[in-house]
Amino acid sequence: MIKTENLNYIYQPGMPYEKHALYDVNIEIPDGDFVAVIGHTGSGKSTLIQHLNGLIKPTSGHIFIDGTDITQPKVDMKSIRKKVGLVFQYPEHQLFEETVYKDIAFGPKNMGLHQDEIKERVMEASRLVNIDESILEKSPFDLSGGQKRRVAIAGVLSMHPKILILDEPTAGLDPRGRDSLLEVLTSLHDKLNMTIILVSHSMEDVAKVAKNIIVMNKGTVFMHGSVAEVFERGRELIEIGLNVPQVTQLFNKLNEMGAGLPADIYTVKYAAKILDERMKGINNV
Repeated sequence: MIKTENLNYIYQPGMPYEKHALYDVNIEIPDGDFVAVIGHTGSGKSTLIQHLNGLIKPTSGHIFIDGTDITQPKVDMKSIRKKVGLVFQYPEHQLFEETVYKDIAFGPKNMGLHQDEIKERVMEASRLVNIDESILEKSPFDLSGGQKRRVAIAGVLSMHPKILILDEPTAGLDPRGRDSLLEVLTSLHDKLNMTIILVSHSMEDVAKVAKNIIVMNKGTVFMHGSVAEVFERGRELIEIGLNVPQVTQLFNKLNEMGAGLPADIYTVKYAAKILDERMKGINNV
């Protein structure tokens, strides 16, 4: 479990540009959850996730990873960071090795693992993100944007994290690359029961893959619930500068006109199912 208690963070305390980025954040994310963190720019979502593997230390409060309070002195942060993998926005900018294989192997190599185990981890991580073995000896800079992104994620997976945190992983990708990466994340969650935390501005991406949502606003947790529970409160999301998926907006408009459709429609697939059932009902009358 990931848990925070009264988590506060202040950028540049005591300085002219002091900013209170997090205010008494209290969240619990159980093992195996797939949770999205959403919020407008400056809401605190990126600051929050950087606390979860100790990249940033809180001004006050506590962070627990599997029961270990990582804010305490003498905590083995190296072991925590092996357990909590963090993928930054545009992670392909951090690729630097001569080959894809060497880039994925970088983490395990620095863990001091034997060459055989390094190779095993590289091959395993490659399969998990659908990287074909044929490109492992290519330069990562010869790959497409989506492939580079998956190589960067494979480099984190090769260290066998229990928790995977991704900051805007689909940013800048074309629709095909976006869908491919979301499929990879869903597969990781389903096959490995991996806890995944996804920061995203895309309500459509969130609706496709997440189970639960944390909504950040002005450094606080504004909402925390299932995808359906959060998107049902669309008016409140709009009031803080967010939105709901376009298909949800459409069905909300239809309901305002008296359509009498369910209020929890947030994916095109589910919308198509509901409409199909409604049409069959009409045809049977």
